[in-house]
Amino acid sequence: MADSRVFVITGASSGIGAATATEASRAGHRLVLAARRPDALDEVAGRCEGEVVTVPTDVTSWEDNERLAAAAIEAFGAIDVVFANAGFGANRSFSSEGDSPEHWREMVLTNVLGAAYTVRATFEAVREATGHFLLTGSVAGRVAIPGSLYSSTKWAVSGMAQSLRAELAGSGVRVTLIAPGMVDTPFFDSTPADEILQEQDIAEAVMWAISRPPRVDVNEILVRPTVQQL
Repeated sequence: MADSRVFVITGASSGIGAATATEASRAGHRLVLAARRPDALDEVAGRCEGEVVTVPTDVTSWEDNERLAAAAIEAFGAIDVVFANAGFGANRSFSSEGDSPEHWREMVLTNVLGAAYTVRATFEAVREATGHFLLTGSVAGRVAIPGSLYSSTKWAVSGMAQSLRAELAGSGVRVTLIAPGMVDTPFFDSTPADEILQEQDIAEAVMWAISRPPRVDVNEILVRPTVQQL
């Protein structure tokens, strides 16, 4: 049977977000897709089935997140599931010589503040719907990776998910941290693609989490490829 819940996905123009959008549309969800690039969003929407709304969004902007939530409510009257997925990595250490540390700014703002803004903007609607928040963390948010500020941002997201869950305890709203290991992206271009995770693997984990009975709150899904040691 189709699941027509309203599903908001940030970082939906590529990668895990785009794969999740495709899977969610096949399951019957009504989609609100958010990312910075309107053309890429439209391309993903064209691959989806059913009802889809695209909202160009910079998650580091509070006003954009407010507009995203309002667009979802205007289009569908509710928000049931929010996947705060927007984020990216910067593979540089604290001791990188010749590199300006300014490249970290957008990463920290997107990975940490962006996720918090998305949750805050949709909080009341999700609580009213007794819905589900999902946040994209990382294996890097569970282990100490030498010189990685990216890892630090994902530790922050791990803590954010726990704090959000504690705030919503007893409300019926569910909170799931999705923590992938190495996924087939340019960030891991030195590892053969057939040895690491595909975006589809994570999208299927997301869909499994949101399909559990209301009494079940899957707190965290940690997914590593079999070749990964950390």
